[in-house]
This record gives sequence, structure tokens and C-alpha cells, in this order.
Amino acid sequence: MSAIIIDGAAMARQVLDEQKIRAAQLAQQGRVPGLAVVLVGDDPASAVYVRSKTRACREAGVQSFDTRLPAATAEAELLQRIDALNADPRVHGILVQLPLPPHINAVTVLQRIAAAKDVDGFTWRSLGALLDGHAGLAPCTPSGSMLMLERAGVPIAGRHAVVIGRSSIVGKPAALMLLERNATVTICHSRTVDLPAVTRQADILVCAIGKPRMVTADMVKPGAAVIDVGINRLPDGKLCGDVDFEPVRARAGWITPVPGGVGPMTIAMLIANVITATERAPLC
Repeated sequence: MSAIIIDGAAMARQVLDEQKIRAAQLAQQGRVPGLAVVLVGDDPASAVYVRSKTRACREAGVQSFDTRLPAATAEAELLQRIDALNADPRVHGILVQLPLPPHINAVTVLQRIAAAKDVDGFTWRSLGALLDGHAGLAPCTPSGSMLMLERAGVPIAGRHAVVIGRSSIVGKPAALMLLERNATVTICHSRTVDLPAVTRQADILVCAIGKPRMVTADMVKPGAAVIDVGINRLPDGKLCGDVDFEPVRARAGWITPVPGGVGPMTIAMLIANVITATERAPLC
């Protein structure tokens, strides 16, 4: 057996093409979607992510408003900037790039973003809507993971899904989305006893733990769909996921690669959230 590789890069291009059509329709109505990206400091990885998001905006017809602030920026000043973006009718989505400098409370900053513009889906109001099954702006990485499963033709309803990781950014939202699609869901974490015994039961295995190649072939049920959310940089500079790709590929039914898997889909779903936020915004 050799797993079907779910090509996130190719799928993301399709999603961006779809968003381009939606954005053009809005522009014809005089409503140009706008995304404000706020970057505090000069973290190299964050700068790369921001460039990727800005490029995706340009490709999809979304106007980008970039705010770059020095690392020494006070939390109060950053909050004022967010307040201004909340009030700006040209801006339909606000994204604060993480991590923030240590002197800034990330929770305080993220909760300051208006729920209607929370295109990352990180505010408590957005997460609460997801918990209750309402159509809010859902976190982009689990949204992209779900779309990959659906478009790859992976059965979800009635299947056992195991999520490794319980963060509010990926693990918990992914579990809720799988539950909403009628999967039976187990969440695993650092205190899970005999993790391999649990993961071997999974028809769908979502790995979001941030540990290079931790998930090995003996932890995977034959024919399972494996979604690798992790992205880790090895000492030689190469990237890898949380899954030991080649051995697991020989055992699984479907698998996402790293790079070129969930990462591109995360950005595509961000753009989709911006378009959705624009469609829902009141006409001025």
C-alpha cells in the first residue's frame, strides 16, 4: 500500500482561484475585500509568513493593509492600532502575526479584534460560535485540514478521528469540526496513556504537536487518513512534519506532505475568511 498524497499546494491554488471569483463579484459592487496584517518586531519566520499572506491577497484580489511596528512597541499602542482597524470600513479582516514580543500579552491583543473581522478565528466569540455549531469565522488551519479531507474523498461521518494536540488554534477546533461532521472524536495530549494504542484506532489521524517525526508507522492504522499539521525545522535546515512521512505513507490510505500540505491551505482559508467577512459586512 502507498498512500494517496493530498497535495495541499495544488488544492490551495484551486481555493484561491475560487476566492478570486468571489472577490471580483464583490468589487463589482464597490466592496473590495481588505485584510490588515499587523507585524510587531522583526522575527524572520513571521516576516516570511506575512509576505506569503500578502502575496495570496494580491493573487485573490484582496487589498492588503500591512502595519509593521518595532519590537519595543507598547501594548497600549498596539491596542490603539487594532481599535483603529476595527473602525476602518476598508478593513474586513485583521490578523496579528504571532508570536508577539514578550512584554505584550497576546491574549489581550487577540481578544481586542472585532469578532466580525477575526479572520484567524482566535477570539473567544469565534471559538464559542464554533463550539455551538454556528457559522462564524473558523480557525484557518483546521478549516483547511477539513477541506483537504473532503476534497480528497475521505469518509468522515461515522469514522473514528483521533486528534493529537489540544491547542485552541488547531487541536480543539479540529476536533469540533470533525464532530460537526459526525465523526467519533478522541483528543490525545501529553498525558494520554499509551498513545500508540489510541492512534492505531484512528480512521482519521490529525497530528498537531510540533515534534518532528513523532508519529511513526506503527502508530497508524492501515488505510487511515493522516493529516500532518506540524512544521518543524531540522538541524540541517530542512522542514518536516510531526509524521515520519515515508514509513507512514507506506501504511496509510491518505497523507498530507510537509511542506506542501496543510500550510498552503491555511493561507487559502485565511483569504476565504476575508471574503466571507466582506460579504457579511454591513453596507456603508
